[in-house]
Amino acid sequence: MSTRPLAIFGGTFDPIHIGHLTVAWEAAELLDAEVRLMPANVPPHRSPPLASAAERVAMLRAALAGQSRLVLDARELERDGPSYTVDTLHELRAEQGARPLVLLLGADAFAGLPTWNRWRELFDFAHVGVLSRPGAEVARPAVLAEEVAARRVDNVAALHAEPCGKLVELAVTPLEVSATRIRELLAAGRDPRYLLPAGLFDDPVLLAPYRR
Repeated sequence: MSTRPLAIFGGTFDPIHIGHLTVAWEAAELLDAEVRLMPANVPPHRSPPLASAAERVAMLRAALAGQSRLVLDARELERDGPSYTVDTLHELRAEQGARPLVLLLGADAFAGLPTWNRWRELFDFAHVGVLSRPGAEVARPAVLAEEVAARRVDNVAALHAEPCGKLVELAVTPLEVSATRIRELLAAGRDPRYLLPAGLFDDPVLLAPYRR
């Protein structure tokens, strides 16, 4: 089994936009990892997506065309009920053996980790890569800080040496792009062309869920 890490970047992707792709690509470079974009079925912490599972998969396929570093993994859409990350990582660990797994989280999502289902178990299956804006600080609850204090590493090479259990901060270039704002623009009949990957404009059907 390859020791090149497999990184997981989840979200509703409703729709997928350039902010998602930019940070996922940078994380792939920083980690020297394959990155799988994994759309959530029923996200436990937010309202259901506007676009259906099939519509979001179609948008992701269009957005990811023409490159191989970022790939689609639709497994959570094939399960019923809430998309709990711990279940997905358990499944991936069984598939991947001792290959390093890295769960990619934005700084805000990471700060909310103690609200996730069986959150401490995440480290039993994967490393965590926190996608951080250089110089920005996000307050983290004490219980989280205590849990990760001994897990923190500064060198991504440490994530290649072990299958799980570490935490690394990844300084990326987050773009201030909001899926909510994109949905508002499309609903108003506007064209947020440079906020979305070019592939989404090649087929007018792809953005139809937001123009109804």
